[in-house]
Amino acid sequence: VQLVESGGGSVQTGGSLRLSCVVSEYTTNSYCMGWFRQAPGKGREGVAALDSDGRRNYADSVKGRFTISQDSAKNTLYLQMNSLKPEDTPMYYCAADFLARVPGGYCYTAVLEGGDINHWGQGTQVTVSS
Repeated sequence: VQLVESGGGSVQTGGSLRLSCVVSEYTTNSYCMGWFRQAPGKGREGVAALDSDGRRNYADSVKGRFTISQDSAKNTLYLQMNSLKPEDTPMYYCAADFLARVPGGYCYTAVLEGGDINHWGQGTQVTVSS
């Protein structure tokens, strides 16, 4: 499974960006997908999660500003980012797990609480200037 992100760039505070992540194949119909970010010298932060049952979860730092969605026909995961702030700046990565089934809460734990997730993209840079 390969994941390829795109859509990063430079914007001013208050601007918007939409990140895309093309997934090469869905190996099962049950999956957990998420967006992460990591600034230089800092730990990885999960920002948004979406599972195959449609459950969405967000980090408190992005609630109300970011929206995770997908287009299954295009095998693409999206992250719409609005009202961007300078602290939203780092590298963004998408990731996915394909499972026999996805229990409720699994994706929340995997993405937002530092659980294991197996397939990763190479990242796309977001820079928000003040």
